[in-house]
Amino acid sequence: MNKRLLFPALFAALAGSALADKVVSIGYSGPLSGGAAFYGKDVQSGLEMAIKELNQTGVTVKGEKVTFKLVSLDDRYLPNETATNVRRLTSQGANIVFVPHSGGILTVQPLTARDPEFLLVAYSSEPKILEAKNPMTFMLPPRFDNYFQPFTATQMKAFGKKLGLIPTTSAYGKQWTEGLVEEWKKQGGTVGANNGVDYNTTVDYSSAVSKALAEKPDVLFIGGPSQPTALVVKAAREQGFKGGFIVMDQAKFEQMDTIVPRSYLDGSVGILPTIEYAGTQVFKAQYQRQFKKIPTSEAALNYMGMNIIAKAMELAGTTDDPKAIRAKLDAAAKALPLGKTVYKLAGVTAGGHVDAEFVIASVKGGKYTKLRMAKVFK
Repeated sequence: MNKRLLFPALFAALAGSALADKVVSIGYSGPLSGGAAFYGKDVQSGLEMAIKELNQTGVTVKGEKVTFKLVSLDDRYLPNETATNVRRLTSQGANIVFVPHSGGILTVQPLTARDPEFLLVAYSSEPKILEAKNPMTFMLPPRFDNYFQPFTATQMKAFGKKLGLIPTTSAYGKQWTEGLVEEWKKQGGTVGANNGVDYNTTVDYSSAVSKALAEKPDVLFIGGPSQPTALVVKAAREQGFKGGFIVMDQAKFEQMDTIVPRSYLDGSVGILPTIEYAGTQVFKAQYQRQFKKIPTSEAALNYMGMNIIAKAMELAGTTDDPKAIRAKLDAAAKALPLGKTVYKLAGVTAGGHVDAEFVIASVKGGKYTKLRMAKVFK
């Protein structure tokens, strides 16, 4: 054997091994099939975009170069499958796990403190997530109970006091419905029967819409994933409904108006599309170039959340200690470059909640009118 070739080759192999990046797995359990698949894939796209950029620019933690890898599992929007997926992900070394639906989040929150511990990144506006006071949860969107008062006041003034209900029947949808109904009655309105349907499995919404319209409502409360929500709007307009819509925050106008004419959405209140925020042009262009679709808050907030996690690892000097990473989230959010924030970002609260600017909007004449909320966060 030629020793002159052996030792340089051995040295190169050892040097390459020493210089190899540390690979950090980021777990994701969300709906990648079924009625909520578009929603789950938007979340996944935001994470993929962030990880691709982080790996290109380079992340160094305590002098060690880190490469991130997203490990995605389909839970079909079913909390029991979320729990199974999370156990699998953490057993394989993921100590950061993203979950984008309240049922799954609330199910796995108690698992965060078990061996192995992990940081749960929650993409849901369900208030119970924060009320659980789980020290290993990082919640990205604003609480949905902030929307009840302005949505109700806006639509009651514009259309009248009778509310019809066609919400999704998920646990998240039930909580939204309960809170909105309470606020609607508080402001002096009346509420019809609950004609809720499962937006993840229903194909034809005409029957539920007919039942709701039979009560002559002034406003319809609707919502779930964007695509089926748009089909509810379509059914209502085609059955002659001229009133307004209150659209649950899970549904996004920018996706709905790719399915139904923008005119069908006139008289709706919901969340201002991400692309309508100042300073999102670069993010929008990069996202559309990579995924060939419009970025929503699912993509934007999870993109931002992943960047905060990476910065928190840098500041904590560890990729392996989820408690230490959680402790640096606020500092990480405040240190994040403007190009990575998408929304105006103030930090992360002591309770683990992103403090960012969000704006609600109404649709009038095919255009979005911004409506400021009196209280953005609780």
